[in-house]
Amino acid sequence: MKKSITLVTGSEHTRIALLQQLRDYLPEEIEITSYAIDVGINNKISDNLVILSSSLLKNELLEANLLDENCEIITAKRTINFDYIDELVFLPPKTKVLFVNDMPESTFESIDILKKIGIDYLEYIPYYPGNEQIVKDIDIAITPGEIDKVPKYIKKIINIQVRIIDFESIIEILRKLDILDERANLFSHKYLKKIINMAKRLANSNKAINELNNHLNLVIDGLKDGILVYNSSGTISVFNENLKKLLNIHQNDLSGKNIKNVFNNKSLIDFLTNNLPAEDKILTINETEILINKFYVTKDNSAIAVFKNLKETIEVNDRLKRELIKKGLYAKYTFDDIIGTSENIKKVKDIAKKLAKSELTILIEGESGTGKELFASSIHNESKRRNGPFLAVNFSALPEELIESELFGYEEGAFTGAKKGGKAGLFELADGGTIFLDEIGDVSLKIQSRLLRVLQEKEVMRIGGTEIKPINVRVIAATNKNLAKMAKEKQFREDLFYRLKMGYISIPPLRDRKKDIPTIMEHFIKQETTEDIRFSPEVIDILTQHQWLGNIRELKNTIMYIMAVKESNYITLKDIPDKGFFQQDSLYNPSVTEKIDQSLDNELKFILQVIYNLNKSGRIAGRETIEKAILGTAFELTRYQIRNRLEKLENMGLIIKKRGRHGTVLSEKGANFINSII
Repeated sequence: MKKSITLVTGSEHTRIALLQQLRDYLPEEIEITSYAIDVGINNKISDNLVILSSSLLKNELLEANLLDENCEIITAKRTINFDYIDELVFLPPKTKVLFVNDMPESTFESIDILKKIGIDYLEYIPYYPGNEQIVKDIDIAITPGEIDKVPKYIKKIINIQVRIIDFESIIEILRKLDILDERANLFSHKYLKKIINMAKRLANSNKAINELNNHLNLVIDGLKDGILVYNSSGTISVFNENLKKLLNIHQNDLSGKNIKNVFNNKSLIDFLTNNLPAEDKILTINETEILINKFYVTKDNSAIAVFKNLKETIEVNDRLKRELIKKGLYAKYTFDDIIGTSENIKKVKDIAKKLAKSELTILIEGESGTGKELFASSIHNESKRRNGPFLAVNFSALPEELIESELFGYEEGAFTGAKKGGKAGLFELADGGTIFLDEIGDVSLKIQSRLLRVLQEKEVMRIGGTEIKPINVRVIAATNKNLAKMAKEKQFREDLFYRLKMGYISIPPLRDRKKDIPTIMEHFIKQETTEDIRFSPEVIDILTQHQWLGNIRELKNTIMYIMAVKESNYITLKDIPDKGFFQQDSLYNPSVTEKIDQSLDNELKFILQVIYNLNKSGRIAGRETIEKAILGTAFELTRYQIRNRLEKLENMGLIIKKRGRHGTVLSEKGANFINSII
């Protein structure tokens, strides 16, 4: 007979998370029905086995006559989802944080679990409905998915996601379904992964773990690295086979022995027993250089040491790097490539470095030419994903009909022209690394919906396919548009906006960091030549005072122009471009910008001015003519991008697109606007 269970939770987002967890552990043939109290239950539950997410639900279901009294009930114990607590590790000791949850019981349980796994150095302030105290000097809140309950005065929210079903309850469910033996191997792999990732001690904490020890030992011995686990007295609990091979040790069972009686290398023993903070060390053992990473598990006062053959590790990393470079899937820049010493750019770099150490999705906002991809690349290279792929996709450069297949891939026969065998999408190719979504504000609402699902579920399905593929990808998005305003006007999904803005960086325009202009100029010159190039004070003054509509991109173009036309290595006023080169200056005149409609960004204003100039000179303002007119400026666009921008201007009533040879002309509204800013 087909087995089935029913899951009941208090909220819909808890139902989704726990249902996914159960599906990860249970075979497909077991049918899972799930309900959330806040959504409603229409039918009486009569399954043989019912899983409740909280002890409070049983009485509520019985009182409402929604639960058969003969049902066997497992009230799931819940625990923190350890996949989402990395950011907590980087909080300074004694930091005061609000812990925000929906009920007092779950609030105190969660705090207790965090303390038990070693995050006991924070000062937790419980916060839940009925205990909504205002605490001074606290700007960080931790919450297991209850973001809507976080008070508005909190500046930073660390979302550790919905609490999941804990180890013991999963074991109990597998036992009740009589599938513990057949699912043990899968479960042991998942369990081991969490142990290693969170540096939890590999030991027998309860009867359930004892049942999995044999499987765990097989997996540990299969790891390429040498693994050593020992307590504060030096007693060994784990010593895998690869460590024996690496150190040329022929003893069989080393569990229970002291490291001083196993190793004869004094430097190694001193390093393992020095009680210093977690650290890396390179030692020469048996004429082989070994890289050792040692860290501690505070819960049971034990230490874990990972041993790697240094030569092999370097070769593997170099090979992976070469492969990524060969495929173009690598990040070119680091934070050292971001030039400047002004306070605002230093502050942004500092924030970006901190965000790099987290796994948060990041939204980068900044005008065109400020270096958004430079920051995205630097964040990737500063993160723990640095050895993984880095893929960048510019939405404004892709036709709408190609974006979906490029991002998510497709199966063979999905559409006319689909490649034989199908094609992996960019999200699949970026697995284990970072994907950079540039010009996110240009993507359609349809694609936004699919992106939101990928961010929420961490899985993709190819076009025309039926298989759901899990992915491990960090998303960094960038835009030169006001997404908050677009979300308010229903041009951008509000839920996607907030999902992207878990981490946020706003890059200042070059006009707000004029102190950095001489340094950046010197940097660009050194890229072009080894000659000693000097600038007259007048040139420095003019270039420093210029408003730089195109930001650093425009400054680089200007330097390259100067290097091409200079008559000597001393740059004077005759070497700098004339006013025609800076045709966009008027758009940044502070006395004029107050008159500019806030709904227009600088790019659209520039295109309007190009159309105005073409109309005035009697030339046809078609897409091809506009493309040539903006070539070499700060706003170089493809013909497809120009069409997209013209449609926006037409919808705003600023231009009229005529058929045939008449091209595009300014409407009366558009002409009045341009005349007001010239």
